[in-house]
Amino acid sequence: MIITKEQVLQALGNVEEPDLKKDLVTLNMIQDIHIDGNNVSFSVVLTTPACPLKALIENACRNAISHFISKEAVVSINMTSRVTTQKNTGVPGVKNIIAVASGKGGVGKSTVAANLALGLAKAGAKVGLIDADIYGPSVPIMFGLEGARPQASVVDGKTRIEPIEKYGIKLLSIGFFTDPNQPVPWRGPMVSTAVKQLFNDADWGDLDYLVIDLPPGTGDIHITVTQTFPVTGAVIVTTPQNVALADAKKGIGMFLMPAINVPILGVVENMSYFTPAELPENKYYIFGKGGGHKLAEQLDVPFLGEIPLVKGISESGDAGKPTIMDEDGPMTSAFLEMARRVAQQVAISNAKALDNAAVASRYMEQG
Repeated sequence: MIITKEQVLQALGNVEEPDLKKDLVTLNMIQDIHIDGNNVSFSVVLTTPACPLKALIENACRNAISHFISKEAVVSINMTSRVTTQKNTGVPGVKNIIAVASGKGGVGKSTVAANLALGLAKAGAKVGLIDADIYGPSVPIMFGLEGARPQASVVDGKTRIEPIEKYGIKLLSIGFFTDPNQPVPWRGPMVSTAVKQLFNDADWGDLDYLVIDLPPGTGDIHITVTQTFPVTGAVIVTTPQNVALADAKKGIGMFLMPAINVPILGVVENMSYFTPAELPENKYYIFGKGGGHKLAEQLDVPFLGEIPLVKGISESGDAGKPTIMDEDGPMTSAFLEMARRVAQQVAISNAKALDNAAVASRYMEQG
């Protein structure tokens, strides 16, 4: 039997991308098909290197070739990726902006933002992190960069700030430009200008994701970021207590306001339960149970996972090495899974936006 490229495409046309609900061929995810006798090779271009369904899609492709073409076929698949984007983010080279927010302080938002950025980078993405919490910047401490000062360079005739690189991601924080021992008594317009400079005056290069650690609450910085830069989506961080959930609900409501209109990528429940080091199988729900999951269900947004309360998380942040960097740490897998789910929701959100744009375009042409 002679295997043809057309047969391979027809077979793979039966494999559906689980999130986007279309087949891989229609989505143009199959490339570089090569056939040599019974040897069939091709690339599957995923929408993110952090795709949580990577193994499932690869297995489905193998089964399709075996079932629709030949059980004798020897299949070699190169699983690669090209991160999608839906619009111009306003920051040259940046494909997606992910806002990490919380309705109130003290829920571990900055910890989630830092480990999310590092989790995406560990999956193979190009990532940046902006610490936009002007009044309480935490990136310098969490990454062991107290006293660090970014360098300046000239790019296309303009002076640009060079983000500091550590653990494979690019970082900027207002804390790099201020005295950590002095308060920052800035009024609204000054704060907005400072935040915009972290975006506009920096040479970010090519990034798949730029994660923004927003201050707690719903204030000037949130409005400045969301109305100045097209944000791909927001991740909401909460803890299980009712007061935190109520504030998180307000935060979600702010992003969904018509004047802001930022998709919600999902809810992360931090400090979900306590697990003592000496009893790793035990879970103690000291702040309540399942609140974040219920909130996500009520508002019909994705639930991105539970992050346990573990002493090592705060210790690693204080030591300048976020917990996800500990390969054998108990929290590494939890944060990696959260990062994969966020990347998954970014791809889904981008696909929906592009589909809606295509429908609108056809409507305008017909009208």
